[in-house]
Amino acid sequence: MKACIFDLDGTLGDTRDSLIHSVGLTLKEMGLPQITARQCISFVGNGARYLMEHSLEAAGCGAETRIDEGMRIYGRIFDENCTFHAVPYDGILNVLQVMREKQIKTAVLSNKPHRQTVKVVRAMCGDDMFDYVQGQKDEIPRKPDPAGIYLAAEKLGVPLEECLYVGDSEVDARTGRNAKVKTICVSWGFRTKEELKAADAEYIIDKAEELLQFV
Repeated sequence: MKACIFDLDGTLGDTRDSLIHSVGLTLKEMGLPQITARQCISFVGNGARYLMEHSLEAAGCGAETRIDEGMRIYGRIFDENCTFHAVPYDGILNVLQVMREKQIKTAVLSNKPHRQTVKVVRAMCGDDMFDYVQGQKDEIPRKPDPAGIYLAAEKLGVPLEECLYVGDSEVDARTGRNAKVKTICVSWGFRTKEELKAADAEYIIDKAEELLQFV
C-alpha cells in the first residue's frame, strides 16, 4: 500500500464532545428539548444535514418544517465549536509519523463540512501530517458514495489498488466496498465491534499501531 485515506470523526480523533455540544446548543436556540449523547452520536457519519434531521426528529420536531433553520443555526454554532475537546486517539499521531517516514501518502475524507474538517485536522494533527484533506462539499457526493475516495486517490497520485481506507462505521465499510479498496474498520470509534461485524467489515483493529501491518 502506498497511500492511506482516513475518515475523521471516530477514526483519527475523538470529536464526540464537539458534536454533542453543538447539537445541544442548536436545539436550545431553537427552543427544543435536548436529546441524549448516545442519540446524537448514533446520527454521526452521514453528514451534517443527516445529523440535524435526525436530531430534530429525536427532539420531537418534524425535520421537514425546521431543517433549513436548524442547518443555519448548527452551521454557525458548529463552526465556532468544531474543535471543542477534539483530541487524536491514542497512537494515531505516532502512526501518522511512521507513515510519513515510510513515504506513504495520507489523506482525510470526511462527511463533516469541508471548512470544519480542515479546522479539526489542523487542531489535532497540525499542518504537515496529510497530503490531502477533503470534507463534505456540495459538488462531491458524500460517503458511502465512492466519489470521495476516487478523488483522494487521484489527488495523491496513487492507484486505487494501492490505497487503504480506514474508518469507524458502517458508512465507512460501505464506502470502501463501493470504491473497491481494502478497508480497515477501527473499534475505538463511534460504533461497537458488534456493529462493525454486522456491517460486514472485513478487517477490524483495536489499536492504531495495528494499521502499520497493512502498509
